[in-house]
Amino acid sequence: MKEMQFSVDIHATKARVWDTLWQDETLREWANIIDPGTYMVGDLKEGSEIQFISSENGYGVTSLVEKLTVNEFLRLRHRADTQEKGERERENEWTGGAEVYSLFEEGGITTLTVAFNVPPNLEEYFTINFPKALEQVKILAERSK
Repeated sequence: MKEMQFSVDIHATKARVWDTLWQDETLREWANIIDPGTYMVGDLKEGSEIQFISSENGYGVTSLVEKLTVNEFLRLRHRADTQEKGERERENEWTGGAEVYSLFEEGGITTLTVAFNVPPNLEEYFTINFPKALEQVKILAERSK
């Protein structure tokens, strides 16, 4: 897998950006750009497992919340690729990869940086679509100030 990293500056508090990332309604809006119909199942708590599942194709990933500091940092470790809304495992395209969200606020601007491992065959897709997803996070967070 290849590590990719993207950042965006958002005119909102890091608490507002955090909420935009992880509240169900707004998560569905920005994550939809990456994988249509994506939603999260589980509690975002350190040591717990969560799933990101696409309602359109039923594919998803089960991830361990390795490290969490609310409003500042989240590291996920992808443990299993799934299908059928998380019911069955599938090829290990994402398994073992990490996904890290970091938020830093200064002067009313929060810099959101996301770093993650991506399978080589999806590198171009994420290069195009992940910045669009972050732009949607920015729009949602700034609109809700």
